[in-house]
Amino acid sequence: MKYSFQKGFTLLEILLVVAAIAILAGIVIIAINPAKQLAEVRNAQRAIDVNTILNGVYQYSIDNNGDLPASVNGGTSCGTVEEDEICTTGGTCTDLTDLGVITADQTYLVSMPEDPQDATANGTGYFIIQSTNGRVTVCAPGAELDATITVTR
Repeated sequence: MKYSFQKGFTLLEILLVVAAIAILAGIVIIAINPAKQLAEVRNAQRAIDVNTILNGVYQYSIDNNGDLPASVNGGTSCGTVEEDEICTTGGTCTDLTDLGVITADQTYLVSMPEDPQDATANGTGYFIIQSTNGRVTVCAPGAELDATITVTR
């Protein structure tokens, strides 16, 4: 009696390989955590933006004998008072801090940076205050992952 064997995989072997690949893919996706990665990218953009705004304010100050833009309000806590929110470039700045002198003629900034998620039609989502001792703080209260993004000079 002669036996003939056919080469190939059984259905069970194929199902086991597919199941193993699915389990490994699930583990990799959980390890990478795309939602957290995206939140970290948005927070990095916020940190860049608050530094950019503060640099523009100080460049303006240097060119104007140390005077800050007139609309920068005094305050003790950044991100808590609506009037401290920075107005967008070309927006209606009623009840917002107008830093249009910084973006005028694109001298210091081309346009006011906006928060990746918290910007509104007229507000950038970023706030600016001046303390009683003259220090300026720009913050991003919409930071994710319990991050605090604040720059003071």
